[in-house]
Order: sequence, then structure tokens, then C-alpha cells
Amino acid sequence: MRAYSIDLRERVLAAGDGGTGTGEVAEAFGVSAAWVRRLKQRRRETGRIGPRTPARSGPKPALADQADRLRQLVRGHPGRTAGEYRDRVGADVATLTVWRALRRLGFTFKKSPSGRPNRTGRTSPPGGRRGGRRWPRGSTRTGWCSSTRRGRRRT
Repeated sequence: MRAYSIDLRERVLAAGDGGTGTGEVAEAFGVSAAWVRRLKQRRRETGRIGPRTPARSGPKPALADQADRLRQLVRGHPGRTAGEYRDRVGADVATLTVWRALRRLGFTFKKSPSGRPNRTGRTSPPGGRRGGRRWPRGSTRTGWCSSTRRGRRRT
């Protein structure tokens, strides 16, 4: 959730200083009464009306300070794995962390063929049955329930 603007904070405090009650100010500006009380208290105690802390979008990336070293390693030896780059940099982080750092730097990875290529021919024998069932029709074998038994039906 984003912090309220300084302009809104100033207008709320001006309305509260004009003699309007906290609940009325909150309703007029579409904020909670608790927020109005905390804003007044913060101004009274610290003299500031801005947000308590600047907005952050999460922790600092683990390899942000080693981005240049990582970039040089990739350009010098492009075929290594993320685990090998981690060992070369000497960072005590997970392989996934190195992979994410490389993605942030704009490097992408492609799968390399590790086995023999797939066959181009058919993989199942011609004329094979589909589904592998032993009985020919329907999902219930004939005679397993009263509605599939041969003969006269009881009424």
C-alpha cells in the first residue's frame, strides 16, 4: 500500500486544526479516523507529517555490489552454469540467487542438448489399442452391474 501524499496530509491537518472532529475529517477525506489521530500525534511529537519510512520494494539484491564482476565473468566465459559463476564470485548465496542476478543484468539462458536427439519415427506400434482396456465396449464390463447384464431386465 502506498503512503498518502503530503498534500492530503496537509489538508487533513488543516481541517482538523479548523475545529472539525477527527471522525468528520476522516469521513470527508476518505481515510480512517485512526490514521488522522496518528498523523496528529506524529506532528505533535516529531513535528513531521511525512511517512515514517521511505517506500521500499524489498531487500537489497544479494549480489548487487558484485554485478560488475559477475558481468565480466559471463562475458569472459559464457558457457558456465549459475553454480560455477557463484563459485567464481565467491559469494555465499544460493544458485537461484546467482541466476536471478544474471537475469537482472540481462543475460538469458538456453537449454543445451545433453542427450541424443529424439527419434523422428512413430513411438507406438501401429494398430495398437487406445486406452489399454481388455474389454471392447464402454467403461463397465458386461455383467458387472444389473443394467449391463444380458437377458431380461427386472422391472
